[in-house]
Amino acid sequence: MTRPLSVLFMTRYPVEGASSRYRVYQYLPHLQALGVKAEVQSLMDSDMYRLSTQHGRTLSKIGATLRAVVRRLWALRRWRDYDIVYMQRELLPFGPPVIERWLKARGAVLLFDYDDALFIHKRSRYSPLASLLRAPGKVRELFRLVDCTVAGNNWLRDAATAEGGHAVTLEVAEDTARIPMHAPHTNEQPVTIGWLGSPSTVKYLSLIQPILQKIAARHPNLRWEIMGGGTFEMPGVPWRGHDWSLQDELAALARYDIGLMPLPSEDWAQGKSGGKARTYMAAGVVPVCSAIGYNNELLRHGETGFLCQTKQDWEDALDALILDADLRQRIAVTARAEVQARFDPAKQAAAMRAIFDQVLEARA
Repeated sequence: MTRPLSVLFMTRYPVEGASSRYRVYQYLPHLQALGVKAEVQSLMDSDMYRLSTQHGRTLSKIGATLRAVVRRLWALRRWRDYDIVYMQRELLPFGPPVIERWLKARGAVLLFDYDDALFIHKRSRYSPLASLLRAPGKVRELFRLVDCTVAGNNWLRDAATAEGGHAVTLEVAEDTARIPMHAPHTNEQPVTIGWLGSPSTVKYLSLIQPILQKIAARHPNLRWEIMGGGTFEMPGVPWRGHDWSLQDELAALARYDIGLMPLPSEDWAQGKSGGKARTYMAAGVVPVCSAIGYNNELLRHGETGFLCQTKQDWEDALDALILDADLRQRIAVTARAEVQARFDPAKQAAAMRAIFDQVLEARA
């Protein structure tokens, strides 16, 4: 039997935040079954998370950040009570890793989890102050400082090891138990093309705007839906926008037939860990994605989704899927089965527990 472990998970977001939900929260019941006593402290509470997605309100954001820092420091006062301090992203999203250095110097076992290319400076969509305070060099120092970096894909893992750190890959799980399978695909009703995400990434739909405009003109009965994209609009494509919530996400996935995931050809996209495409796959929605980075490892072209490099690839894939309900159905069934076999949360939680044991054994 493995010995019980006590782990303090320090997440960036509450459960509403996708990266924290997928990288930590979904594993908690499975880790408990594996003998891990987990405590979670989120830097942002739900109110601060909602505030962070709004434009402006700088003074309110400063006040919320100060309160968040106090909460985080208060939680860390008991760091000696835990076998591991598991940082989902940095302890603080600004400044040098002073707290991490202090903890490491006093013997804390530190793991750093990331699923985005945080070492690349990316301007905040919502706050110039947040853009100014971001310190990508801090992430590179964390790679060397912590006992282990837990990366969402191999490209991120290799970036950490290139900086001199010890890193492993833990692919993101997807819980098909929470997502009902799509109804059998049919063309007896209008086909729905959907996109799921946040206001910070909806801009990537513009990368394929000419294709979507051609598809909309060619197939006027299509339905177009965006969830979580804010006020995004596109001339010639009648997008229907919906605010995101965890429960409404399931209803949206049940309506979608085809799910889009365009990404730019840049290093930031290389760091993406396929969350959107994997969610489509789990729901029986056919993913059509940019052929970049981890997407090429996640999808089998023509079997569990479509990988597109050129504009013609996008147009051909969408045309074929719109016209052929049987094709959508075959891919939907295969894709969901792939997620169940490869990304089961209990399986990934066991892999996480194995990482804990390996790190502690190395420190013994």
